Amino acid sequence: MATSKDLAPSADIARYDTRFFGHPRGLATLFFIEMWERFSYYGMRALLILFMAASVETGGLGFPVAKAGAVYGFATSMIYLISLPGGWIADRLIGQRRAVLYGGILISLGNFCLMGRDIRLFYAGLGLIMLGTGMLKPNVSTIVGQLYRQGDMRRDSGFSIFYTGINVGALIAPLACGWVGERISWRLGFGLAGLGMVAGLIQYALGGKYLGEAGLYPARPENAEQGRRQKRNATLGAAAAALVLGGVAALAASGAIEITAETISEALGIVLLAVSVAVFAWLLLGKGWSPIERKRSGAILVLFLGSMIFWAAFEQAGSSLNLFAERATNRTVFGFNFPASWFQFVQPFFIITLAPVFAWIWLALKNREPSSPTKFSLGLLFVGLGFALLVPAASMSAQGVLVSSWWLTGTYFLHTIGELCLSPVGLSAMTKLAPARIGGLMMGMWFVSISIGDYLAGKAASVYESMPLDKLFGTVALFAVIGAVVMALMVRPTVRLMSGVK
Repeated sequence: MATSKDLAPSADIARYDTRFFGHPRGLATLFFIEMWERFSYYGMRALLILFMAASVETGGLGFPVAKAGAVYGFATSMIYLISLPGGWIADRLIGQRRAVLYGGILISLGNFCLMGRDIRLFYAGLGLIMLGTGMLKPNVSTIVGQLYRQGDMRRDSGFSIFYTGINVGALIAPLACGWVGERISWRLGFGLAGLGMVAGLIQYALGGKYLGEAGLYPARPENAEQGRRQKRNATLGAAAAALVLGGVAALAASGAIEITAETISEALGIVLLAVSVAVFAWLLLGKGWSPIERKRSGAILVLFLGSMIFWAAFEQAGSSLNLFAERATNRTVFGFNFPASWFQFVQPFFIITLAPVFAWIWLALKNREPSSPTKFSLGLLFVGLGFALLVPAASMSAQGVLVSSWWLTGTYFLHTIGELCLSPVGLSAMTKLAPARIGGLMMGMWFVSISIGDYLAGKAASVYESMPLDKLFGTVALFAVIGAVVMALMVRPTVRLMSGVK
């Protein structure tokens, strides 16, 4: 009979555990919390821009597409940008395990706020989802890495399994939340997304005993003075943020400044650029880093830039491509007209189908497996080809033709191949390249690259009605392919910067 000691493994036992498809049992707990968080997020995302652009008479907010794109880009970008302080808070103050729990609670509350009819509740709900995802997303991935010892050959495979959990949630969400949102009530669709997060929190609380000490404690300060300084800096940072936000709100209320979705979006672009420059300047030029840490930070910068370009194209699935599905695509199959949000189901379906194939390919190649930078180059190439495929379809739609659903399906197939080359590899590379004492922070930087991508994807949606679609999609394809070529040229220098990390 299992004792409580058997069910609460130490960190070492957890790392050598093989009860979950040859991996630690704790991976199952993280698999399911991430699955339900992604159900919540992709359920909300599938509806968000459609809900904002829908007329008030149909239950939507009646936003112009330019405003809806700006709000979409801001919300989805901030969700990932807040991963940066979310990782720091976990590293220094509360540990990854508590950060995941608190984040899930905020996400649930945020989705329930989106059910309200007051516009203030809508914006408050988006704010809570931003904060919650910023706490949960980087830290759950960090805990996955902590389940394995350095050099454990199962790590990449473990991240592929974990990544499949992400896509199980993303697969179910558009079908369930999309149907409820578009066919019954937008607000009930958001509520269903919130219930999914609640389900994830319940299993996370019950399965935490299988995680050992992974993510349980923050990094220990070198001395008591450093610990006090960290808490003081956190308090000062929170106070400064509250002061700035309060001051902006007061100025807006007095009429001294005008705040619109567009001006906030522009300000976010400046913040994203400033954060990225500041963090990498600190890593590459600051004091206290060893030569190897500095070189590996250079490799992280190269992967960061490739990731940024990739997600700027890929994340248009929820913005410009979602609008294309609703307005320019024939969605009738055997007499049944399915919701536009159901197209969000296609990518995760391909992911779940192809992920085991890619995991097998990487393992079968062994020493001939392509390097991480090579996989990034392939990811950029395929996402660019996906948009190139849509250019003729966009030209047909400009003539008033509802194009076949196979155009978007083909695009999502190519995007999925690109995603499998880049995304799980990027997650794994971050855990191996980042200095151990700032593991959560650097996982946050990975999500900052996605944040920039989401920001640019929102910008693309903002010009959906003002730019010819064939020109919009062609421009995206061109940038992605150029990025693939540059990344291919950078493969050898980047591998040298990685200093032995595979």
